[in-house]
Amino acid sequence: MGIIVQKFGGTSVADPQKIHNVANAVIKEKKNGNDVIVVVSAMGHTTDYLIKLAKEVTQNPDSREMDMLLSTGEQVSIALLAMAIQQHGYKAISMNGQQVGIITENIHSKARIVDIKTDKLNKYLKEENIIVVAGFQGVTPDGEITTLGRGGSDTSAVAIAAALKADRCDIYTDVEGVYATDPRIVPNIKKTDVISYEEMLELARVGANVLHPRSVETAKQFNVPLRVRSSFNLDNLGTLIIGVENMEIYKPVAGVAADSSQVRILLSGLPDQPGTAAKVFGALAKNHISVDMIIQSLALNGTNSIAFTVDADDLNNTVNILNQVKNEINTNEILIDKNIAKVSIVGAGMVDRPGIAADMFRALAENNINIKMISTSEIKISCLVEKENANSAIKALCKEFGLESTETAVVKGDLPNL
Repeated sequence: MGIIVQKFGGTSVADPQKIHNVANAVIKEKKNGNDVIVVVSAMGHTTDYLIKLAKEVTQNPDSREMDMLLSTGEQVSIALLAMAIQQHGYKAISMNGQQVGIITENIHSKARIVDIKTDKLNKYLKEENIIVVAGFQGVTPDGEITTLGRGGSDTSAVAIAAALKADRCDIYTDVEGVYATDPRIVPNIKKTDVISYEEMLELARVGANVLHPRSVETAKQFNVPLRVRSSFNLDNLGTLIIGVENMEIYKPVAGVAADSSQVRILLSGLPDQPGTAAKVFGALAKNHISVDMIIQSLALNGTNSIAFTVDADDLNNTVNILNQVKNEINTNEILIDKNIAKVSIVGAGMVDRPGIAADMFRALAENNINIKMISTSEIKISCLVEKENANSAIKALCKEFGLESTETAVVKGDLPNL
């Protein structure tokens, strides 16, 4: 008998019937002889509704109060699911992040988990309870409620699995597993049976919406076996995520993703001298703003330019910070480009295989798609394109790298938009 952690998203618990479906999936795992911990998100579009409600009260809601508000969504889900499991004749108990002891940084809206207390979890497991845990939330050491940001429930589930040394963590979603790209854009895209932590992490970072990067990072760090499965087809084992050292790499590109949630910022006329970039990105880092692609131009007449991308949600804070240091860095102008999408190819198989970048650029050029910026890593190549060209770029790259299938992907429920 082992410990299995299961995570179900908001569409899986959107109404009473779906909650009973989840209860059946949980009980099925319990009948296999395992101890089961279930992590759930808020029902359906509850979080979106709560955010809308807050914005109707104030256009600039306090981050602490937003965490107090948003953390209530998951508490509804866990109580209802625990009731449904009990209705089926099994012992169940619901716990919010504070009751479990999910300790986070003292940062609101996007806190990171620093520790998980396992005493209560182990106690309730020994009493044969199925434990239903609220995802997306935690508590600071001094008792302040925090939320983990986008994809927080995935992170909660993997972190609990790591803390308990669980045999496996199953992430249930609206698709049959991890596809080489968004099946709404390429309906005949291939499903991936096995993918590495490294590839999944890069795909998550560049816009794939199946798993949040932090959840994959945690799984990789603690070697947590991870499966992405469909909550609508319990017999399908979905996609297994493992270390790249355990895989046979046959193809250079495992997936294509697009991220339309970023904006490009250009700082022009910067002095060509040491420390300028450090001042810019140091100020952003102190305010917990993550920067993605960065390009510095060749110095001309003693000045150069720096272009970089940030998440659209961080745009206002980024501009405020840049205006504060504008005189210090002596920039002539701050330009903002919102009409961008980052299109990326990812694959452990592209290591030491020349020509992959050239194939990507040629495929985009043949479809009349202009490239604004390029960045690379060992297993990833990303290009900025105009936002309206993102879907065309995905289709072209899937065709170029042979990621299409003869079957149509099965998609149920509401998937997040690119």
